[in-house]
Amino acid sequence: MTTVNVRQIGPVLATFVVANNMIGSGFFLLPATLAKSGGITALSWLLGTVLAVVLGSAFARLARDYPNLESPDDYVRPSLGRDMGFLATTMYWISSWIGNNAIAVAAFGYLVILLPVGDGQWTRLGGQLVLIWLMFALNLMGPRQIARFQSLCVVLGLLPVAVILIWGWGSFDSDLYRAAWNVSGQSDASVVFSSLAPIFWAFVGLETGAMVAGVVRNPARNVPIATLGGILIAGVVYLVSSVLMMGIVPVDQLAASSAPFALVAGQMFGAWAIPIIAAAAALKATGTLGGWMLVTGESGARAAHRGYLPAIFGRLRQNGSAGWGLFLVALSMTALAMLTLSPTVSGQFETLIQMVVVLVVMAYATAGLSLLLGAPGRPATSLDRIIGMGALVACGLLVYSTPVATLVGGLIIALLALAAYRGFSRRRGA
Repeated sequence: MTTVNVRQIGPVLATFVVANNMIGSGFFLLPATLAKSGGITALSWLLGTVLAVVLGSAFARLARDYPNLESPDDYVRPSLGRDMGFLATTMYWISSWIGNNAIAVAAFGYLVILLPVGDGQWTRLGGQLVLIWLMFALNLMGPRQIARFQSLCVVLGLLPVAVILIWGWGSFDSDLYRAAWNVSGQSDASVVFSSLAPIFWAFVGLETGAMVAGVVRNPARNVPIATLGGILIAGVVYLVSSVLMMGIVPVDQLAASSAPFALVAGQMFGAWAIPIIAAAAALKATGTLGGWMLVTGESGARAAHRGYLPAIFGRLRQNGSAGWGLFLVALSMTALAMLTLSPTVSGQFETLIQMVVVLVVMAYATAGLSLLLGAPGRPATSLDRIIGMGALVACGLLVYSTPVATLVGGLIIALLALAAYRGFSRRRGA
């Protein structure tokens, strides 16, 4: 996360913190995943942005009552009790390190273009594991070093891509875009709703405005501005880039690419642009991976301090890094990378992000419930209930758009985690 050691930031900087925490691997690899459906997914981006705004409003509202938010447990337990606080906190933590795998997939998908190696499954697996353990090692140096590294990656990583978004319209072919409007063989409505879950991966991080409310000046006013402003900036960038790319390169080529932005750059400017854009995208995605591994370590430590995870996750080094907790997370990510290996980059990426969305929606749904029900000493107002109900409807649409097998897997993870927590809690009590 890019907010380490920041004090009293204003609404503009807070807005870009939220936007930056969302614009990552989804920006660079989702065009390949969505190209299998076609340009119709532009409507999915619009609907996904609306859902993100509704959920962001819920978190902005909670930040008003809980200005020192550090964990979902802070707003869930007062309204829904300790068990629900455990589920929201741990599902968010699990979703963060599963999401880190998806970021590693995207980062190496671009990086492999620059290396004298093939693009086979085992090469990609090896590259992903190298990135995971390199970012683990960097995190051991402490939060300050990660913040500096991520800031560098943001500046160097997004500038060349911005050139494509600005100059790409000169190469845009409206006929090519219209011809690829819906190549899925399904109805338009079916494609729009089935694309919601993978698209929403790009908006995970919308809650970070509320989570850093304690370092924002006048949080009651500025956190809603930062949250909704960051979501809208990210939504516009996503929509523009998706439409632009499908009007420059045929969707079948995009769908098969491990680096769609580099492919589009080559089509626009020639072969010389491909390694430049690939390097920029790989750098930005790697910076995002380092930042979200920091988030994973910090959220795991907070969960351990609340008794939700084993104490080893809460052990912090002198520089503030969660060394042992991150080591166990890196091991888990290594195993997950092996289990989700797929013939194509977009296939592996889609599997991972669907898992993430199912788990993170559980934490988002508890935010809606907390607003809807209120808490002792914080009765729900009419506006709270309206926003809370809207958040629950948004979560319901995301669940509806998720494949049944993924939903069942998420439910099993949640039930097993709750059973283990209750069982070990009883043993400690005895």
